[in-house]
Amino acid sequence: MRYLTLHIRPAAAGAFHPLAKELMDDPAITREAIHNVELLSDGSVLLFAEGSGDQDRYKEIMDHSQFVIDYLVSGDDRWMAVSQFEPTETTRRLLERQRELNLTIETPIHFNADGSFRVTYLGTDEDFQTFAGDRPADLPFTFDVVEMGEYNPDDPSFTRLLTTRQQEVVESAVELGYYRVPREATLDDVAAAVGIAPTTVGDHLRKAEERVFGTLVR
Repeated sequence: MRYLTLHIRPAAAGAFHPLAKELMDDPAITREAIHNVELLSDGSVLLFAEGSGDQDRYKEIMDHSQFVIDYLVSGDDRWMAVSQFEPTETTRRLLERQRELNLTIETPIHFNADGSFRVTYLGTDEDFQTFAGDRPADLPFTFDVVEMGEYNPDDPSFTRLLTTRQQEVVESAVELGYYRVPREATLDDVAAAVGIAPTTVGDHLRKAEERVFGTLVR
């Protein structure tokens, strides 16, 4: 099985759906993650998501939204919600395309503050090429390919945020004691182990730390 990780951004309005935009723009609510999303046979979307903040404000938005068919919410400061709502054309076509190509999404999907998100699809290289490479030009979103490779369910999901070279540098740094207290290795030591310049090692470590820590705090 193969995986493809994409960073997907809406082309306009900062969100893929007006309801998502309203929730994203409300300072009392934080959208944390999507744990499951499914296009139902009646054309509506069923979403299992995680949020935090003012739950009463969340309920107020859901109660007054023209898109929401039904919803349930449970929890306190950090809560889980199941909602059924009417999709936009973009949302519907994106989910249809995923279903037609028999792709599976690895969850949870964590939100970024700007409305974008990083999502990992599981499937075949042929399906990835059709999904990402042959995307219809009129679908209003853009994406960057973050990483692709052989899927290993035993790997922590955040390691797939890193390039192969970044993983190699991080693993060497950990093994040599670069992150121990007190520190037992220098950038020069790591550089000698992987065969690249110390400044390049530093660049790889900073980029890897930014990606991993960014994922952990979302």
